[in-house]
Amino acid sequence: MSERDSKDPLNNSRRNFLKQSIAIAGTVGGVAALGLSAPGFLRSAAWAAGSDAPEKAALKIGFIPLTDCAPVVVAATQGFASKYGLTITPSKEASWAGVRDKLNTGELDASHVLYGMMYGSQLGVAGPQKDMAVLMGLNQNGQAITLSKQLREAGVTTGEQLAAHIKKGGTPLTFAQTFPTGTHAMWLYYWLASLGINPMSDVKTITVPPPQMVANMRVGNMDGFCVGEPWGARAILDKIGFTAVTTQQIWADHPEKVLGCSRKFVEQNPNTARALVMAILDASRFIEASEENKKATAKLISGKAYVNAPTEVIEQRFLGHYEDGLGNSWQDPHAMAFCKGCNVNFPYHSDGMWFMTQFKRWGLIKADPDYAAVAAQVNQTRLFAEAAGALGMTVPGSAMRTSTLIDGKVWDGSNPAAYAQSFAVKA
Repeated sequence: MSERDSKDPLNNSRRNFLKQSIAIAGTVGGVAALGLSAPGFLRSAAWAAGSDAPEKAALKIGFIPLTDCAPVVVAATQGFASKYGLTITPSKEASWAGVRDKLNTGELDASHVLYGMMYGSQLGVAGPQKDMAVLMGLNQNGQAITLSKQLREAGVTTGEQLAAHIKKGGTPLTFAQTFPTGTHAMWLYYWLASLGINPMSDVKTITVPPPQMVANMRVGNMDGFCVGEPWGARAILDKIGFTAVTTQQIWADHPEKVLGCSRKFVEQNPNTARALVMAILDASRFIEASEENKKATAKLISGKAYVNAPTEVIEQRFLGHYEDGLGNSWQDPHAMAFCKGCNVNFPYHSDGMWFMTQFKRWGLIKADPDYAAVAAQVNQTRLFAEAAGALGMTVPGSAMRTSTLIDGKVWDGSNPAAYAQSFAVKA
């Protein structure tokens, strides 16, 4: 092993994966069909120097310290960006509001970002209106709702017990989410409502950046929070809380973080946008190629420059090894996923539409938008299909998908206005 390999936890895995991708691509129309050279830091002459060359080659991509930033970090640091003529500088951000503002001003070219936040910006909710673009999904699943040890000591370990505790009255409990229109807010609200708890009136909700959740619970600023990993697992390690429900228990294979940018960026830099999707999709496929790759990725992102958390805290739930802090453990069949043949990454219109139905449900918007039209504007399905096709990957045949959530309601995008009105608990 070379000195470089010993210092880079992903170097050997990446080189082996790239060798395999060339062999596979010859039969499925993937990277070899693009004329890529020998393994290593591969580069396609067609994409790097031809008519499809990126208009902007050096990109600044934002991320928040969460496990699901992994595809951005791997693409930036493990040679995947350079394969497609790009240089990615990952930019660690302090809050989702900061990410929103920097996308709006162009300080960030794109970012690892909350799905719902992109639609909030598009509709002018929780910030100025800005036409946005969802380039691809980065992950499904892998978030959790944590309740405090004080609630456990009060006899609350289940959602039903929480509902009974709240109905007794007294000082309203405080729950934290990470951004008003973000995924964590929507999962928290949906779960509480499924228990008969109105998140708009029965409890108090506050906004806290992800890395600050554990510290705030430790000093008693909240009774529960919803956030991405590794902070749910960290709360258990620090013995300050327990996992009441994972978000995949609320909605199996739910949409989560996306690669987002302004629509102006896509319109001005279509080749760059496509190359960026290819780089991150390639990195996502690599992460899931083996358990070895997952473990090495967990080690990489654990560093101070990225998530800044112990490797073991990240790795266990990354691999689907769950325990809830109440003595229960399991292998989760719907753990955080990054690719699954690009089914994770395809920007389904119905996923974007669902967030808008929840905005309407909770009074964040007063009138029903044109759900289908807005989703078609924001979610860049055609660009994604071009990028995936160039990697030899087949995209889903429809921009709509069907899911059944924790309360038994079926979401298929067919009648979003009726769906938004159908809930017994709403604002």
